[in-house]
Amino acid sequence: MTKEIKKIAKNNLDFSNLEDKHLSIQLSLDGFSFCIYNKLLNEIEAFAEYQFNQGSISPFKHLELVEKIVDKEPILQHKYKSVNVIHSNNLVTQVPKPLFNKNNLADYLKHTVKVLENDFITYDTICNTDIINVYIPFVNINNYLLDKYGSFIYKHSSTIFIENSINEFKNLEGDFCIVNVLDTNFEMVVLKNNQFKLFNCFNFTTKEDFIYYILFTAEQLKLNPEEFNLILLGAIEKESELYSILYQYIRNIKFYSPNNFPKLLNCISAHSHFTLLNQL
Repeated sequence: MTKEIKKIAKNNLDFSNLEDKHLSIQLSLDGFSFCIYNKLLNEIEAFAEYQFNQGSISPFKHLELVEKIVDKEPILQHKYKSVNVIHSNNLVTQVPKPLFNKNNLADYLKHTVKVLENDFITYDTICNTDIINVYIPFVNINNYLLDKYGSFIYKHSSTIFIENSINEFKNLEGDFCIVNVLDTNFEMVVLKNNQFKLFNCFNFTTKEDFIYYILFTAEQLKLNPEEFNLILLGAIEKESELYSILYQYIRNIKFYSPNNFPKLLNCISAHSHFTLLNQL
C-alpha cells in the first residue's frame, strides 16, 4: 500500500498553458515524489511525496504502486511537454571516462550488483568530472511514463547528487563529506583537496550502523573527524538520534542550506529532497 506523506499545491493552479510547466518525478523502491515547476515564474507550484509501506517489492508490484498514485493524482493527468524522471536505487557504479566502453556496461556493474540477463543498463555522464555513472533504471516504470507523457529525460539520482555537490562545495576551503539520508539507506559524496573522491551508498538499520559507515569511509580516505566538514541532506533532523551520534564523533556538522528554497515548501526542511529539487 502507499501512504501520502506530504502534498502541497499553490492555490488556483492554472494548467491552461503547459508550455511553462515542468514535471519532475523521483522513483525509488521506498516511494514516489514529484513537483511541478513553473519555468516562466521560476517557482515551485506543487509538491507531493508518497511512501510505499512494504518491504522488498517485485518490479511488477513497484509499477502497480506507481500507476495507482499517478492515476489518482489530478495534477499528473496533464500532458506535460517538459518532464524528467529520477531513478533512486543502489544499482549503480562509477567508471573513469578513459576506461569506459559503452559495450561493457554489464561488466562494470557485476562486481557490486547482481545483474540479470534481461536487465536494461544505461549510463549518465557526470558533468565537470571524468566519471561515467552506469546503472539499472526502473525500466518498466520508464515505459509506463513514456506512454503517459511521451519522451522525457531521465537520470540516476546519484548523478544529480554528485554534480550538485561538486558545484556547491568544490571551490570551498576544506574537505567535505556530503551525506544524503533516505529511508533505510544513505548516499555519500566525498570531496577531498577540491577533488571528487568517492560516491557510495550504504544500507543501515541502527544509528551505530550509520556512524560506522561514515567513520570507516573517513578513515579509508584519511579524513580527520576533527577537521572535515560533514554536510547533511535528506531525512535527518537535529533532534534525531542519527544527528546525536554524529555529534559525538564529528566536530564540523552542518545541514545543507540552499540560497533560494521555494516559499511554497516552507513546511518541509530546506535540506530535504535534494535531488528532486535540484533537477528542475
